[in-house]
Amino acid sequence: MTTILDLTGLKCPLPALKTRKALGGIAPGELLEVRCTDPLAVIDIPNLVAEMGYRLAATEREGERSIFVIEKSAPTAAA
Repeated sequence: MTTILDLTGLKCPLPALKTRKALGGIAPGELLEVRCTDPLAVIDIPNLVAEMGYRLAATEREGERSIFVIEKSAPTAAA
């Protein structure tokens, strides 16, 4: 299942904050598609995804809009 989060028009730091919150609300294995126009999102969103330990499945541009597809990874078992 893919959840779409349209953050068009929001400025830093809101896209990253709202993306973090949305990732908390989806189940492991699901996808979150984030759409935003903030130019800093191309730095902030990939950094957030890496920091949280998830996978950036795809990125693309549509004019002024950046689109990120994030896969929420399943929690790893402690060794």
